[in-house]
Amino acid sequence: MKEKLKVYVVAALLALAGLSMALYKHFALGFPLFPNEKVAVWTVESKVEFESNGAEVRVSLALPDSQQGIEIVNENFTTSGYGFTEIDQPDGSRRAQWTRREAEGRQVLYYRLQVYPAALNQAPEVTPPAPPMPPEFDSARATSASALLDEIHALSADNETFVTQLLRGLAVEPLTQNAAYLLGDDRSPQHVAETALQLLSLAGVPNRIVRGLVLEDGRRRQKLVDLIEVWDGDQWQIYDPRTARPGAPRDFVIWRRGDVSLLDVEGGRESQVTFAILRSYRPARDVALSNAVDNRATLVDFSIYSLPIEEQNAFKTILLVPIGTLVVAIFRILIGLRTSGTFMPILIALAFIQTTLLWGLLLFLTVVGAGLYIRFHLARLNLLLIGRISAVVTVVIGLMSGISILSYKLGLHQILTVTFFPMIILSWTIERMSILWEEEGPKEVAIQGGGSLLVATAAYLLMSNSLVAHLTFNFPELLLVQLAVILLIGQYTGYRLTELKRFRPLVENR
Repeated sequence: MKEKLKVYVVAALLALAGLSMALYKHFALGFPLFPNEKVAVWTVESKVEFESNGAEVRVSLALPDSQQGIEIVNENFTTSGYGFTEIDQPDGSRRAQWTRREAEGRQVLYYRLQVYPAALNQAPEVTPPAPPMPPEFDSARATSASALLDEIHALSADNETFVTQLLRGLAVEPLTQNAAYLLGDDRSPQHVAETALQLLSLAGVPNRIVRGLVLEDGRRRQKLVDLIEVWDGDQWQIYDPRTARPGAPRDFVIWRRGDVSLLDVEGGRESQVTFAILRSYRPARDVALSNAVDNRATLVDFSIYSLPIEEQNAFKTILLVPIGTLVVAIFRILIGLRTSGTFMPILIALAFIQTTLLWGLLLFLTVVGAGLYIRFHLARLNLLLIGRISAVVTVVIGLMSGISILSYKLGLHQILTVTFFPMIILSWTIERMSILWEEEGPKEVAIQGGGSLLVATAAYLLMSNSLVAHLTFNFPELLLVQLAVILLIGQYTGYRLTELKRFRPLVENR
């Protein structure tokens, strides 16, 4: 009983470890559980336009920074005729700078990047902000602002509800008298956000403007959307002034934070920047792998993905072998099916993957049948075992060569895949079957040969399944789960499925 308990404990630990690592790769690193999954990759292009007056030109554009849940890749700057420099600001932000000694007429500059979801990206560390400076209001606006803040404070319970009620008071009609006075005739989202920031500063709540893009496919000449960020004591919380709800809109990329200018142009006039957005799709596995490599994820950095491509392709097949061993364990231990050799069906199944099932069965039966016929003739020569096996190997190679040449001449190119069959295994199979024929008769040969082909077929159907191939290669941690299942099957000592009919009278007589 103690030995069985040890098996159960080891199997449980192995299964838990394998499942934990696989689920971590899926939920934390973003590896897909199903093949052919794709994720949206957004291409964002900013277009800077201005008129130059013939003097030297200096153009500075704010660039997006790293942000939670978004990976920025493939940045490209069009700098034809311009010098270009990427500048890191003291506050950690980035700016692109184009320069030219002399330019005349209309000028157009482009900055392009790609963004996609990134599970590994976390929110950057922030330090608590300093208390805000109160805005300068005239007496009438100051009175209205104080009255409005008192109204909002009475309707709120904490900092979050205070901000929500303040935005609703400025954005949702009908407005109160104080809100309408502060907004004036401009009810645009930009002005609402600016007024809300002034009121939050007056209330002593740290805040800042956030400008970004809502990613929508096929959009051209887009402008940045204004949101606000409020410090809740632990972190910055985004609010949408258009809806008065916390959180950024879906598929939102933050372009800049704070009062930093978006575009500065020296030596030009009538400048503007617009954005175009295009959506495409990439395999989810490639995106997750690229993100994991960039972030030096240990589970990926020390894995099959770190091997050269040639070795990775080899492991795609090698990692399917444990699936075959699991199938063999189920058929032999639980079902009780007899095979010619313990793991010969796995090698035959690997050959079936290259030949396809029907052609593989036909070629296997042809080679083994012809080999058995020749083996019976070799038996009359009274050769030793090593001599017989060597002769059979030679005969098998000759048969495979002859079949390949004949199929090529007949235009049956699929039969050329006979070379994928393991020659030594076929030779041993022929030898074992011939001895079995002599000792047990043709019936036992048919049982074991048919059992081998049945197990090989079942293993092939699993090993050739696209989902199984995807999971075994991208989640090799599941090998631990397979090992746990094999350990549990390996300690089973009860009746096998094929024995139930044989021992049924014993059960009925109890």
